[in-house]
Amino acid sequence: MKQRTLVVVSAGLSQPSSTRLLADRLSAAAVDAAAGLGVQLTVEVIELRDLAHDLMNHLLTGFPPGPLGRALDAVEAADALIAVTPIFNASYSGLFKSFFDVVGKDMLTDKPVLIAATGGTSRHSLALDHALRPMFAYLQAVTVPTSVFAATDDWAGDESEGQLRGRVNRAAAELARELDRRDPATVTDPFALTTSFEDLLAGN
Repeated sequence: MKQRTLVVVSAGLSQPSSTRLLADRLSAAAVDAAAGLGVQLTVEVIELRDLAHDLMNHLLTGFPPGPLGRALDAVEAADALIAVTPIFNASYSGLFKSFFDVVGKDMLTDKPVLIAATGGTSRHSLALDHALRPMFAYLQAVTVPTSVFAATDDWAGDESEGQLRGRVNRAAAELARELDRRDPATVTDPFALTTSFEDLLAGN
């Protein structure tokens, strides 16, 4: 069975939050869908509310404190991402944007990403296509076709829950197929020697 890693970025502000609930449903569905394709997923969840102060320090100083640095390393090493944000004023939250502002250049290049969001009403769902998808396109990530939005009403009632479950499963299946067809992510060591000692001594 193939081994792959999935990092889930949740930008919920409260505890518990509907954003984290949606993130958990998406990751569970992705694990199940990947297993059906012979891919075993290791999941790591990053709660951005726990990194809020570190993010501000990094933006001001240019140096990520330890916990934020480890989160960024996890994103870089991940084979795929699930990114979930609450929608404020018709766009992603400032916390969500701040995190991806400090993601390193080329860190998300060709990395599969499932985008999702939560909000009070379904009218906010447009933010997925006019805010989140363009941002990840700029970062050169590969967003799966189906994005998932959960409004308050989607958590109430069997019919609404069923429709949300269908969207979650469809998006998770698309992410699993991307994971199955790709090689594992590789991280380049910036301090690794690109020239052998023999060549250096020979003056090459």
